[in-house]
Amino acid sequence: MVRPAAPNGPAPEPGVPTPPPETARSGLAGLLDLPAAAVRGVVRSARTTPGLLTLIAVGLVALTLLTGVVGSIMAQQKKNTTEDLISHREPLTAAAQEVYRSLSDADATASIAFLITGPEPAELRGRYDADIARAGSALARAAQEATGDAADKVNLISQQLPAYTGLVERARANNLQGYPVGAAYLQEASNLMRTKILDAAGTLYQLDVAELEAQQSDASSIPWFTAVLLLASLAALVVTQRYLTRRTNRLLNVGLVVATVAMGLVLLWGSAALVVQGLLVGSGRDDGSHPVDVLIQARGAAVQARGDETLTLVSRGGGAEYETTFQQLAPMFTNMLHEAKGLLDGEAANQVQTAIDNADKWLSTHKEVRAKDDGGDYVDAVKDAVDPSRPNNAETLFSNLDTALGKAIDNGRQTFVDKTNEGENALILLAPGVAALTLVAAGGVTIGIRDRLREYR
Repeated sequence: MVRPAAPNGPAPEPGVPTPPPETARSGLAGLLDLPAAAVRGVVRSARTTPGLLTLIAVGLVALTLLTGVVGSIMAQQKKNTTEDLISHREPLTAAAQEVYRSLSDADATASIAFLITGPEPAELRGRYDADIARAGSALARAAQEATGDAADKVNLISQQLPAYTGLVERARANNLQGYPVGAAYLQEASNLMRTKILDAAGTLYQLDVAELEAQQSDASSIPWFTAVLLLASLAALVVTQRYLTRRTNRLLNVGLVVATVAMGLVLLWGSAALVVQGLLVGSGRDDGSHPVDVLIQARGAAVQARGDETLTLVSRGGGAEYETTFQQLAPMFTNMLHEAKGLLDGEAANQVQTAIDNADKWLSTHKEVRAKDDGGDYVDAVKDAVDPSRPNNAETLFSNLDTALGKAIDNGRQTFVDKTNEGENALILLAPGVAALTLVAAGGVTIGIRDRLREYR
């Protein structure tokens, strides 16, 4: 007699154990299998039109939202960087240059007092004290954000400046009593100022200028990653619409058209705003901060040359090295003045021309001073160098030069602020605008593909 077969297949043979049913994997093996199972599920879903449309919708929404997040962050960062140029970075650079300029002028002023017979004039003492005070205030401002090499330079200046002022006071005290050692103390103080303090101040300024230029480049750079995401989003939207047109025989999908228009507005608005912002920040650099940098370097060289001129006279025949330095600095700052004039226009260019005219007259007077001093007429040489009552005296001509440079620098800084501020204004509302438009695009994708999916129910 033959036993009937089991409902689901032949009966097992007698004596052969029945294999256990297949069970789902569990534990660590199950966790490791989840990604593969998910991929298999996605592949199976993509084989059906509704599943494929769902995947397309999810991908498009994710891409548009990612573009919105990245674009909004980029726009806000650009705006913040541009704003920081005005409120933070440029003032730090100005503080660093004020340290250098004030200390240079203090050194020159201290030496002028030694060329005047009798007690030191109150106005010279006041000018020296004001220079030291301005340098201290500017140094404190520069120290707020100084790190690395900049912090080392700030510390060096802070440590050496009291030593310098102490030497100047010793020089004054001895000079007041008629002791020749006063000149030696002054030369020691000036050597400390030039070889250590001004060297550190100049390096501090150059570090700040480098930071300013790097931030300007960052503010006006092209956001390539955001641009790639945006173009990829637009391309994906166009491809999806063509796919749906072939699949459904409908020319337009309203939701996707809205999404495409929204992303197109992001592209147009963002491109226009960033181009305008970049051009204005660049103009602030080319018409403002760059010529200002040239003027500041020219001013610093001129102030140092003025100090060399007076120290040569203070040394009474022993200051050949100061005259050598003067002859090196003179063509340097005159060339810089002509370079700066070519970079500027309007009132700033006129002020630089005034500086050039006074520089030419000063250099001519300097030749006369050196001729008289070398010829033994020391008293008359000193009068040509420091006596304001003398026509075309060196002190008045240098003062006119320095004043004109100060005005030109102020004009250049204002140009920088105005142009950079306009660049920042070009980005107003761009960050929230990008976020809003990409949300509209994501909503359009969702609605547009949802309508197509409903047709399969």
